[in-house]
Amino acid sequence: MLEEHDVQDAKRKARLAKLTSIEWLGQMVASLCWVVSALLIGLTSTADWLQLCAASAWTVANIAAIVAIKVD
Repeated sequence: MLEEHDVQDAKRKARLAKLTSIEWLGQMVASLCWVVSALLIGLTSTADWLQLCAASAWTVANIAAIVAIKVD
């Protein structure tokens, strides 16, 4: 069984590996660009708000994927 220190170290390493993966970085850049573009265009209609909600949800999901990493 892993010691608590070993578990925390393994989680830190797993999170760092995920944060530096091209897949996660690409997803994060794309979602943040979508948020920024929605804000720059302006929120003048229901569709604009839906675009912002979708982009924000994608960004939150990307962050949650890092936070939720578990070590067996």
